[in-house]
Amino acid sequence: MVKFGPSGNDDLFYEEGHSSTKEVFEWLKNYGLDLYEYSFGRGILLKDETAVEFSNLAKENDIQITVHAPYFINLANPDDLSIQKSYAYINNSIDKLLLMGGNKCVVHIGSCMKMTREQALGNVANNLKSYMEYFDERYNNDNIFLCPETMGKYQQIGTYKEIIDLCTMHKNLIPTFDFGHINCILQGNLNKDEYRKIIEYSFEKLGEFKTKNMHIHFSKIEFSSKGEVRHLTLDDNNFGPEFEPLAELLINYKIDNATIISESKNIMAQDAKKLKNIFYKNK
Repeated sequence: MVKFGPSGNDDLFYEEGHSSTKEVFEWLKNYGLDLYEYSFGRGILLKDETAVEFSNLAKENDIQITVHAPYFINLANPDDLSIQKSYAYINNSIDKLLLMGGNKCVVHIGSCMKMTREQALGNVANNLKSYMEYFDERYNNDNIFLCPETMGKYQQIGTYKEIIDLCTMHKNLIPTFDFGHINCILQGNLNKDEYRKIIEYSFEKLGEFKTKNMHIHFSKIEFSSKGEVRHLTLDDNNFGPEFEPLAELLINYKIDNATIISESKNIMAQDAKKLKNIFYKNK
């Protein structure tokens, strides 16, 4: 079953009088959604006991939880101390994810810094390989997935081919396709043919399980010649991408276990509901 939900809490959630994320799981169920992404983007401050409470509330309301690891992670960094810090951020994110009863952890994999792209990508591959060896020892769990994300700026590691190729390295790596980011890199040219290329490349390199369980971030995003500028809403008419052709392809390719997170600015739950309606209208 394809699931839909927001990253974080929608303005409407607060406008209706809610103030605590503990209330969001029932709110999402009543709103017709079934997925929630908790972001540790700016740091991991969530207490263990609160994470367990989230797990119980999510289960009561049939909401699946995913998490986003801190933005500080950079597996391209040549400095070993920085790499160890990145590993710790990933570990802490996964530990909280497990307490919350989820199984997908999204991660920004790295940036080029002052290196060539080839050097940076090589560092990412080596450091990710080392981390996943440690991952096996620490977690020994076939149902926890680290989900490297496609990125929206040219200096960042994370074209869709880079992410898919990295995900071939270990059974617990599943891609996060941020199609807004991909559209920025393609300078607005993410159309049905490009969607199809991404899906078919994923099937070719990763096989059915990983492709059918892909994690998706979706929003319209303003871009410049350097890539991503800012997130918008689905109502924006100046920037893409459009969801309809992707929805049609997800259905046609029987990608039936995808998790789809809306990252629209401020109205992420409302736009998640729009995405869900579009998908099931096509199904």
